[in-house]
Amino acid sequence: MTATGTVPDVLVRAAERHGDREAIVDGELRLSFADLLAEVERVAAGLLRHGLRAGDAVAVWAPNSARWALAALGCLHVGLTLVPVNTRYRGEEAHHVLARSRAVALFVEDGFLDRDHTAMLRAAGPLPCLRTVVTLGEPRPSGPIGWDAFRARAADPAQVAAARDAVTPGTAMQVMFTSGTTGRPKAVPHTHGQVVRLYTTYTEHLGLRAGDRYLLVNPFFHSFGLLAGLLSCLLRGATALPVRRLDPPAVLELVERERVTGIPGPPTLYATLLNDPTRPGRDLSALRLAITGATVIPTELIRRMRTDLGFREILTAYGLTESTGVVTMCRIGDPDEVIESTSGRAVEGVEVAIAALHGGDGGGGTGEILVRGYNVMAGYVDDPGATAAAIDADGWLRTGDVGHLDGAGNLHITGRLGDVFIVGGFNVSPAEVEQLLCRHPAVSEAAVVGVPDERLGEVGRAFVVLRRGAAPAAEAELIAWCRERLAGFKVPRSVVVLPELPKGATGKVAKAALRAPAP
Repeated sequence: MTATGTVPDVLVRAAERHGDREAIVDGELRLSFADLLAEVERVAAGLLRHGLRAGDAVAVWAPNSARWALAALGCLHVGLTLVPVNTRYRGEEAHHVLARSRAVALFVEDGFLDRDHTAMLRAAGPLPCLRTVVTLGEPRPSGPIGWDAFRARAADPAQVAAARDAVTPGTAMQVMFTSGTTGRPKAVPHTHGQVVRLYTTYTEHLGLRAGDRYLLVNPFFHSFGLLAGLLSCLLRGATALPVRRLDPPAVLELVERERVTGIPGPPTLYATLLNDPTRPGRDLSALRLAITGATVIPTELIRRMRTDLGFREILTAYGLTESTGVVTMCRIGDPDEVIESTSGRAVEGVEVAIAALHGGDGGGGTGEILVRGYNVMAGYVDDPGATAAAIDADGWLRTGDVGHLDGAGNLHITGRLGDVFIVGGFNVSPAEVEQLLCRHPAVSEAAVVGVPDERLGEVGRAFVVLRRGAAPAAEAELIAWCRERLAGFKVPRSVVVLPELPKGATGKVAKAALRAPAP
């Protein structure tokens, strides 16, 4: 089914259909869908009372919480443009986002990760457009406006209703900044219509149900947390349980206590939970649904998610910020081999093609993944040069990811363009080696990068995290394991055991940190 509409439409329908069902559970706070709509309207009224008008940009720089959700939904309710800010950013990085987006208001929580965000922002320089700052945490005498004080400044309900009714599918919903792995983060716009249509389709294929209890560890500043998490719960009548940061014992306790049925997340999230020493003995029997993506997923990890965490329905998907977060996904009922080895098929209204790495037609082989459809951004905000480099004249988005399509149209991702390294003239895809290493009974996670070599130019170096409780594996054993199963040029020349892999705020492995020379 193709759906159009706006996020306010979604919220109003959810309140009508699921009124007393829990919408958000955050610690002691439990909001029904009816409560959620009332609270969002109160926040929207506060925004209007502070002089904000349709089209103004409002940033949120804080960890996942019910207040984050209320601030964001309040903005969207009256046609403001949401600007989510990465919680790991320092002052200069956040300043760049607020300056580029011309944000006129900011919701912030000081103290998260032991940082004073407002002080860092002030130190980074002036922001002429920024007029209003509201704290989602505890207010301070000389700090931003307190949350309760902000909500107390209500506007005329008729003014809120009029602003809500003026929001259309073509209204800008948000500007989401890319992770910035190549230079400064770029600004990607999404409209209400794009988002509602895409995630209506996504949740239908996902099988998310009214009454599901969905644990949201993925940060709300990322599409996997905000759109595939919070918005998806609103679309289906599921309960959202936001998690501020990944503390594995606390997360597992919450899953048990709240009878969580679904957890979306990158592969590293599940690997971390599997490896936590408090997991054995926990009652995780309510778990049913998992969806993962963001990178190549080891098949052994998916098997362990079934056997050790108890997920009965596991789907894989692929997307990026420039595609509003979703391109392909598996469907409920797909065979295990499809779920374990692919990222599924393009969702309705979206096309996927493969371009050869060195120009010309991909010819059905491995190459760069291209995407075209209603989900593709119109272009980077105020950056025509970057837009022209990313989207061609026919509307195809260059993703920078590498893969191939099988006969059924399922997408097999093999890595990133920048991750491929060359050993003696032969291309090596790190994902293939990582998949193999994760099949070793002692390995929980693996990451492979190319490092300089005098003779061959580059060779592979593997970084692994060992499974808790497994017999330790020496470097020579892991190299021999690879040598028995891979062509010689693909075999890592060295293996480094780490207590954990370096990861960004979205859970992706930070390979740049692994490539950096040791101090």
